[in-house]
Amino acid sequence: MQKNTVSHFEIYASDPKKLSDFYTKMFDWKVVEMPQMDYIMVHSGETDDKGMLKSPGAINGGIARRPEGFTINGAVNYSMVDSIEDSVKRAVSLGATMTKGKTAVPGMGWFAMFTDPEGNNFAVFKTDAAAK
Repeated sequence: MQKNTVSHFEIYASDPKKLSDFYTKMFDWKVVEMPQMDYIMVHSGETDDKGMLKSPGAINGGIARRPEGFTINGAVNYSMVDSIEDSVKRAVSLGATMTKGKTAVPGMGWFAMFTDPEGNNFAVFKTDAAAK
């Protein structure tokens, strides 16, 4: 395993099941409920029979019940998408609020930012060398 790379993410929610439904519809993530831990494991790419990712660049994560008193939504996870425009439409239709519209990262691509239905921040990114 390569050192200092992002290896896992967690998104907190007051209703983890409802929020996992949002993200599976938004990004087609596969989820595995772990009721004994009150946790939902997220596979953001293709996995092998042990649940380890086979998709380059993808990471596993989880959706968990927000710990009592935990109100900070400081991290922003960026998910690669095929279309910023389609992702904006999809996110808004699923109950997200767009906080920053399609924005260029010169020479790299485009992104847009949102708040999910539970108030967590997330973003989408599309690589595009023509973004200027």
